[in-house]
Amino acid sequence: MSAALKEKLIRQALDEGFVACRVCRPGDVPEVPARLQAFLEAGYHGQMGWMAERSHWRGDPAQLWPEARSVIMLAESYTPDEDPMAVVGQPDRGAVSVYARGKDYHDLVKKRLKRLARWLIAEAEKAGDPAEVKVFVDTAPVPEKPLGQAAGLGWQGKHTNLVSRDWGNWAFIGSVFTTLELPVDAPERDHCGSCRSCLAACPTDAFPAPYQLDARRCISYLTIEYKGPIDEELRGKMGNRIYGCDDCLAACPWNKFAVAASDMRYAAREGLSAPRLADLAALDDTAFRAMFSGSPIKRIGRDRFVRNVLYAIGNSGDPALGPVAARLTEDPDPVVADAARWAVQRIKGS
Repeated sequence: MSAALKEKLIRQALDEGFVACRVCRPGDVPEVPARLQAFLEAGYHGQMGWMAERSHWRGDPAQLWPEARSVIMLAESYTPDEDPMAVVGQPDRGAVSVYARGKDYHDLVKKRLKRLARWLIAEAEKAGDPAEVKVFVDTAPVPEKPLGQAAGLGWQGKHTNLVSRDWGNWAFIGSVFTTLELPVDAPERDHCGSCRSCLAACPTDAFPAPYQLDARRCISYLTIEYKGPIDEELRGKMGNRIYGCDDCLAACPWNKFAVAASDMRYAAREGLSAPRLADLAALDDTAFRAMFSGSPIKRIGRDRFVRNVLYAIGNSGDPALGPVAARLTEDPDPVVADAARWAVQRIKGS
């Protein structure tokens, strides 16, 4: 029965909009604790203290919910319908990571996972095999990428993100832990070969070695997770990237097999494909919240976002943006004010 149920599960997952569905056991990632410990000891997690605080769960998924017998790993495509790098380098515009241009994926993926989980419970009950489930997408201490590789969704590329020969690397990863014993899939092997495209594409040299990421130099970390003034050497390398960074993802050759996003709500909302830096710098807290309602960008708050915008203004070299930055040199937030003063001086110097 479990094999038949799994076949039906895969069909149901595809009907829900996922591009792939695979299964592994919670304990199928024995390499994770050592890798995670080395990452933490090197300090690569930066200010993300929650990674260390919950490392006992992140390092061993079996401890997260000991009753779980299977982990259903799912991928949902958000492939952009335009060149994601087209806006990078446009001096008066800001570059927002593809995943954050539309509706918050946490909401969309989690709702799909919950529908699939409810379906699974109902099917198991019909067969006289009651089941329990828990769903996760990004916000829990689940090592999603290693589990994805163990389940055969794809492999962790040299940029540490999950890559598939079937859908490239533009995908969100979600998981359903269940007490059901489902047949497992074979793990995926590495297909990066000698390619170093993703490593070479990184503007800040955030990869100390292939398959290793120093988050402290990663633009995604710096623009989203990092609190405070960013090191000046790194500010200059951020270009006009104001929320996240897609350079390593966009460089992956396996994207020639990318699958179109199944949900139109991932498409860029109006004004976020190439937003004007001058408009973004003028946002106060109320306007920021209104503009980014339902967006993952909202969670970093106005001050951190405007800090990023000001770094982009400083990197623009555009004299017309000088007065925009100058108006914020006395901002109530000291980090914003520091970024504004830096931007003014940077423009003057260029």
